[in-house]
Amino acid sequence: MQRVHFIAIGGAAMHNLAISISKKNNFQVTGSDEEIIEPSYSRLSENNLLPGALGWFPDKLHKGLHAVILGANVTENNPELIRAKELGLKIFSFPEYIFQQTRSKTRIVVAGSHGKTITTAAILFVLKQSKIDTDYMIGSKIEGYDNWVKLSYESRIAVFEGDECPTSTIDPRPQFHLYKPHIAVITGIKRNPDIVCQAFEAYVEDFQKFTELMEVQGRLVYFNGDENLNKIAQNLRRDIVSFPYNTPEHMIKDGKTYLITKYGEIPLKISGDSNLQNLDAARLACRQIGVTDEQFYSVISDFS
Repeated sequence: MQRVHFIAIGGAAMHNLAISISKKNNFQVTGSDEEIIEPSYSRLSENNLLPGALGWFPDKLHKGLHAVILGANVTENNPELIRAKELGLKIFSFPEYIFQQTRSKTRIVVAGSHGKTITTAAILFVLKQSKIDTDYMIGSKIEGYDNWVKLSYESRIAVFEGDECPTSTIDPRPQFHLYKPHIAVITGIKRNPDIVCQAFEAYVEDFQKFTELMEVQGRLVYFNGDENLNKIAQNLRRDIVSFPYNTPEHMIKDGKTYLITKYGEIPLKISGDSNLQNLDAARLACRQIGVTDEQFYSVISDFS
């Protein structure tokens, strides 16, 4: 039995991970938090994971735990974290644990200042329609997925939405640096005051570092309409193969967008250049794990 304890289980990402882990055979999950709001409260309660009382309880930490997972806002003086260190327990941040659970799988990580969620959703949609079992981690709720995280024993592929925000208050590394993808997608690098706290040059360097942390013989799918991404692509490790994309050929007829492909005109439920670019990124990512373009186009019409 693998016993896992979550410090700050009520967080958006944390409670989804806790629910996913609790559904795996031979896993037992506990957790603590000083405040739990909706929808985390109801979802934890429905899955019998809601702590009996709010607050921090060092006595919940014991040597029988196999892992302690920290929420992004847990500080060094958290009494449960202090106790975990005293006991010499294995302590992981959210992205560290996601990586540990998928080390043996082919990891696809979608990064970028914009378009991550729709690109990740498109990849997951095509794999699901193709009956390819997939683990995943998404940054927000998308249609067809009740939980933001799925981790299983069976699947051989994992798809992550890679966030560039700091891992935690005690680990400044960007979250997407910890996933070490076999297949990476970067949708673009834009100056955004809402998410970029450091100088823009350092922000660009984070994406450069992301490519450096890819697994051996990795595949990089990137938007070649981005000047900074083009520079990164020109300086990749020699073992990484890159696949640029841009706005795919398309037309608009009677208010509906159609992709123009060698398989014919493919009607879509989405429109706009940026969304079409994200679809093409998803196509190239799916191709790296054996989904042909013909298979991709045969199902993408239903993606909304």
